Amino acid sequence: MTGGMRPAVVAQLGDRIRAARQELDLSVAALAERSDVSRRMLTQIELGQANPSVSTLDRVAAGLGTTFAALMGAGEGAAPDGIEVWSTENGSWSVLLDAIDTEQLSVETWKWRLVGADERRGGSGVPSPGMMIHVIEGALEVVIGTDVRVIEAGGSGRVVTDKEYVYRARDGQGAVFTSVALQSRAKGSAG
Repeated sequence: MTGGMRPAVVAQLGDRIRAARQELDLSVAALAERSDVSRRMLTQIELGQANPSVSTLDRVAAGLGTTFAALMGAGEGAAPDGIEVWSTENGSWSVLLDAIDTEQLSVETWKWRLVGADERRGGSGVPSPGMMIHVIEGALEVVIGTDVRVIEAGGSGRVVTDKEYVYRARDGQGAVFTSVALQSRAKGSAG
């Protein structure tokens, strides 16, 4: 897998994380302990020098008592076309379209395009009630360990796992799909 967040998104995200950390009066070391992300990585993220994975950002968000979507600025007031979070030179991308956060749950709506051999890894280790996926074009493979689930164009499926998973287009032919991700809010992470 190649690609990552656009540099402008990385810089903006670093600023948001620093502001949220400072608002909670947390040191980098305290956030590192809460999020299980190294101090060095947190510093690089805040300075816009790292291109962190979504799973790392999920852990940072949980440590701040918020969600990935909130850190990205999705939800109320977000751009109607969403926020491009990941892309590759081949033309694959993911866009966070919208999100709703409650005290118990964050619900994120995504649109994806996978081209050729590009794949996207997910799974943060933060407990998740699941994801709902609908394939618009092509066929999507969702790989969890040795299990490969295929969802064809026009089909939908659910993924419930606390393990790492991989999205990829079947046979490298390309796939366009939407997903709705349900993310439990970490209890006791703020305050």
